[in-house]
Amino acid sequence: MRPKEVVCQWVDAFNAHDTAAICALYHDSAVNHQVANDPVEGIDAIRAMFAAEFAAADMTAIVEHIFEDGQWAILEWRDPLGLRGCGFFHVVSGKILFQRGYWDKLSFMKQHHLPIEQS
Repeated sequence: MRPKEVVCQWVDAFNAHDTAAICALYHDSAVNHQVANDPVEGIDAIRAMFAAEFAAADMTAIVEHIFEDGQWAILEWRDPLGLRGCGFFHVVSGKILFQRGYWDKLSFMKQHHLPIEQS
């Protein structure tokens, strides 16, 4: 699959809150780095991350744009509550090897009435 096709399937699995389907799109040694959080390394850690996130909040990604450049796809998204963000996906042999996402964590936590971390 081309990177854009992988990201389209990722969005469908994300919106369905389907942890198994979303994890099937990652390499076993993938890294998911949402810049508001520490990087998550390896498929087991990514699976645990998505399971916890899907249990904590009703998240939906509405695609605004998907761009493709070589082995990379870029997803620009919004959600029904007004949050916006983007994700960069490095896709190798039809699987996500690296993902980096940018979004406003404080706004997300407030919108979903989740506890705000104090440092």
